[in-house]
Amino acid sequence: MTSTTLPLSSPPLTQDAGRLTAISGEGGAPVYVERTGVADASAASDSFTRASGTGLSQASASFRAESFPSAARAALGLLVLLLLWQIGAWLLQQTMPIASLLAPWPTFKSLGWLLGSGQLWAHVLASLQRVLVGRVLALVIGVPLGLLIGRSRAVEQATGGAFQLLRMISPLSWMPIVVMLFGVGDAPIYFLLTFAAVWPIMLNTSAGVRTIDPNWLQLGASLSATRVEMLARVIIPAVLGHVLTGLRLAIGIVWIVLVPCEMLGVSKGLGYFILDTRDRLAYSELMAAVLFIGLLGWLLDSLARRLHKRWAHGKA
Repeated sequence: MTSTTLPLSSPPLTQDAGRLTAISGEGGAPVYVERTGVADASAASDSFTRASGTGLSQASASFRAESFPSAARAALGLLVLLLLWQIGAWLLQQTMPIASLLAPWPTFKSLGWLLGSGQLWAHVLASLQRVLVGRVLALVIGVPLGLLIGRSRAVEQATGGAFQLLRMISPLSWMPIVVMLFGVGDAPIYFLLTFAAVWPIMLNTSAGVRTIDPNWLQLGASLSATRVEMLARVIIPAVLGHVLTGLRLAIGIVWIVLVPCEMLGVSKGLGYFILDTRDRLAYSELMAAVLFIGLLGWLLDSLARRLHKRWAHGKA
């Protein structure tokens, strides 16, 4: 029986076959040699090339996104909105010719005339005064309630269900009742605006109290701080950011509720001005008032957001 002897250079057959390459040795016998690092280096090079390509593409996309300013993107969104406005007015005009007065150009023309003639400013000042009074009253009521709820678990459990029930009631549903109780004028408007704004302020304040680090409270207690000192030095500074967040949310809610509230028998205000333009059939002025309400609300929200950012930056 003839025996075949493997060359000495042949590795054990139990090694990983994936790393062995068969070549022809002496006498045609196969000789198994281990592959060099060329293949591994080639695979690593391909992997690096793919990773580099992915990274470069992501960097390029990020650069393109950053090179397009946010202001330009905002302007583009407004242009799209303006185009949709024009298309909607044109479609309505096909069946309702008076809808041509709701188009952008008549609206902008009427808005410029209203601002230039000064007819709108008295109504704007009256509305801003009501918003300010409603927000101040909401702060006076909402912040103490939020502090009390956040500090006492028993108070939270006792009042949580009632407050959630009241919060779910639309402020406008109270209009007939408050008119019956307070009559027409500014008093029912102040009540409705306060009722609408108090909930986000109260809830954000109570949430801020719960996030206070207990170590600060223990430190104040160890220094024998009084309740007033604890409130002024620890609790109020800790929840101020949450109060500002609630105030910003309250601005949006109050601004939405304001216009229908000003239709309760008052003689000034943006809501009253809208009713007046409707009665005079001045639809371009009506649309101008609606546009100005949106612009003014946007400005108020931007001011609240800037105030919050300035506080956060100063804290940092």
